[in-house]
Amino acid sequence: MKKWLQIIACTLFACMMTAGSALAKDKIVVGFSQIGAESAWRVANTDSIVSEAKSRPHIELKFSDAQQKQENQIKAIRSFISQGVDVIAFSPVVETGWEPVLKEAKRAKIPVILSDRAVDVQDDTLWVTFMGSDFVEEGRRAGNWLMENYDRLKNPDKSSDVVNVVELQGTVGSAPAIDRKDGFAEVTKGSAFKIIKSQSGDFTRAKGKEVMEAFLKSEGKKIDVLYAHNDDMALGAIQAIEEYGLNPGKDIIIVSIDAVRGAFEAMVEGKINCTVECSPLLGPQLFDAVEDLMAGKELPKRIVTNEGVFPAETAAETLPTRKY
Repeated sequence: MKKWLQIIACTLFACMMTAGSALAKDKIVVGFSQIGAESAWRVANTDSIVSEAKSRPHIELKFSDAQQKQENQIKAIRSFISQGVDVIAFSPVVETGWEPVLKEAKRAKIPVILSDRAVDVQDDTLWVTFMGSDFVEEGRRAGNWLMENYDRLKNPDKSSDVVNVVELQGTVGSAPAIDRKDGFAEVTKGSAFKIIKSQSGDFTRAKGKEVMEAFLKSEGKKIDVLYAHNDDMALGAIQAIEEYGLNPGKDIIIVSIDAVRGAFEAMVEGKINCTVECSPLLGPQLFDAVEDLMAGKELPKRIVTNEGVFPAETAAETLPTRKY
C-alpha cells in the first residue's frame, strides 16, 4: 500500500511539473535593457515598462539597467540571448556599435525591438521595429516655437538682428542628441538665432548646471536663449543662471524637451518658457507590439508616438494632468 502511495505521489508530482512547464511556455519572456536612470524622463520610462509588464500575466520581464554604459547593454543582450528569451527590447545608449551583438540575436532567431532610440546599422533586418518619438521633429518644434515667440517675450519693441543661443546637448553619440540638434539647426538656419556655445550636459541635471556655469563664465549677459535637449539639463541650468544673478525665463529665454512635471513646475514659476513633449510612457505600446509579434503579425518598421508642445501659458492648467 505504501509503495502504491509513493507511486501515486510521484505521478502527481510529475503531472504538476509538466503543467508548470506548460504554463511557463505560455509566458512571453521579454528581455529589456534600459539605459539607466539619468533623468526624470528615464525613470518614468522604466516605471511605464515595468508596471505594464506586471499588468499582463502572460508577460515575463527580465530587466537590466546599463547605468549609461554601452558595454553593459551589450552584456545584457548577450545574457538574454543565452537565456533564450522570446523577444529582446532595448533603448540604446548610443547609435553605433550594435551590429555584432544584433547579429548574434538574429542567429538565435530572437526578434529585437528598439524603444525610444534608434541604432545606426547597415542591415536594418537586425531589428523588427523602432518605437518612440521623432527626435528631429522635436528639435524642429523647439526651433519653430522660439522663432515665433522670442520677440514677444524678450524684445517686444523691435525685431532682433542677432539672438545668441547656447545649447545643452544630450549624451554624445546618442540618437536624441544628434537628432534634436539637427532639427533645431534645420529650422533656425539663416535666421537671427545663432548658436554661440554648444556642449553635452549628458542629459543630467548636475551636468546641465556645470556646463551652463561655464557658458555664463565665458559669455555672461550676451546669452539670450538656452536650448536644452532635455528638461533635466534645463532645470540644472536654471540653478546656474540664478546663481549668476540673472532671471531664467526673462533674461534668458529657455526652451527644452521632454515635458516632465519638473519642467511644468518651472514654467508655472516663469523659469522655463516652453517644453516640447517626448513621452516616456512607452510600456503599453511596447508590449502591444510584443504580443502582436508573437501572434505572427507584421509590425511597421517605425511606430511614432503622438506628442505636443507646451508653452508656459498652458502650464498651470496642464500640470495636474501630467503623469510623469
